[in-house]
Amino acid sequence: MNKRWTIGKIKEFVENNSESKLLTTEYHGFSQKLLFKCACGSTFEKTLTKFKNNNQRKCDVCQPPKATR
Repeated sequence: MNKRWTIGKIKEFVENNSESKLLTTEYHGFSQKLLFKCACGSTFEKTLTKFKNNNQRKCDVCQPPKATR
């Protein structure tokens, strides 16, 4: 299933599935890093794929990166 993401759909997904807020206003593709504002007030960047599939929905302070294997 190939779902075309628009900036509106991404914003809706972020609002419904996290406490973060989307600050980016244009979407150019899955490899683009999007700018988010965490519930704590910090800003962070993640690609849509990481935000959506890897549950990386908070800044690195609130949700530290997982240790590499």
